[in-house]
Amino acid sequence: MTTDGTTAPRPPHQVLDATDIARVVTRIAHEIVERAKGAEDVVLLGIHTRGVHLARRLHARLVQITGRDIPLGTLDITMYRDDLRLKPARALEHTEIPASGIDGKLVVLVDDVLFSGRTIRAALDALSDIGRPRAVQLAVLVDRGHRELPIRADYVGKNLPTSLREAVQVQLADSDGRDAVLVGDRDYTARSTQALAADPHLPE
Repeated sequence: MTTDGTTAPRPPHQVLDATDIARVVTRIAHEIVERAKGAEDVVLLGIHTRGVHLARRLHARLVQITGRDIPLGTLDITMYRDDLRLKPARALEHTEIPASGIDGKLVVLVDDVLFSGRTIRAALDALSDIGRPRAVQLAVLVDRGHRELPIRADYVGKNLPTSLREAVQVQLADSDGRDAVLVGDRDYTARSTQALAADPHLPE
């Protein structure tokens, strides 16, 4: 309880550690191979930023499992977000599509947290400007619920029921120095992030 009588924000607590995340990536890789019947036409596209790191790890596991190189790319959906839709300019500055392209392929989008679904809608808009995949699937590390659009993940590392006052923070060694998933009150997470001048990865 704070001095003004309100409830103090709860600090984040860890729900996944490095071992858990590694296990999740391996499981999703096996699920992709099973569902795609060998993943022969699979293309992985990681959504910036942490989705890219996860896609690279998933790619490494798929190569180990299948013995084949799986096309890997990145997708920058910044200029496709609905809060920027009134701006005429659209850019794909950080998008890298494999040389083999995505036409007729099974594209697996990779992201860290699935929340409202707006990021994935933006990703689908971006894909429509790039090519015509045979199908699009979604792999996420965490599904925290509270969908605002009819979007679901095909591969989920962990379903994590949360309240809207909570924030889910994904940390990956590639960008944050360690692998972890934390859940805490949004106000506490935002204040801590600002105070430490850290990367505020609060789900959109």
